[in-house]
Amino acid sequence: MTVQSFSYSAFLRGPSQVLPSLTDADVILERRDEENLVLTRAERFEAVSTGLRIAARSLAILARRHQDLAEEALAEELPWLTWLPAEERVTCVRELLADLLAGADTGLLIPFARNLASWRSTAEAWSDPELARRLQGPFAGDGPTIGRPAEIPT
Repeated sequence: MTVQSFSYSAFLRGPSQVLPSLTDADVILERRDEENLVLTRAERFEAVSTGLRIAARSLAILARRHQDLAEEALAEELPWLTWLPAEERVTCVRELLADLLAGADTGLLIPFARNLASWRSTAEAWSDPELARRLQGPFAGDGPTIGRPAEIPT
């Protein structure tokens, strides 16, 4: 699938100059101070959503029946999983598959993306033995007491 980019202001000035691009590509509307927007035809959106939902459910079924095979498939796609301890790897795979399945079913994949980023950061911490040791504690005390913030007058 090809993607074409246009400035958001170009779209606002002349949508008829941008919309024909949707025939062969999705369109990214680039905004300066906000997150970019994606325009796509409904048919392509439904095809991607349906494909993702089927793939996620199939992977979840595979994971329930053959957990080792599902873990191996994810590890191949996400090589950083090897940095996680074995018990963490199992938890990671289960959480990611659950989030992927829920996201595919609802169309809300941001929780999956956030959890994926979180697990990747955790794996990166485990990849550094010294950092992993320090993060496991022990920790000296609870730290200093911090006072309650002052209320802001309205």
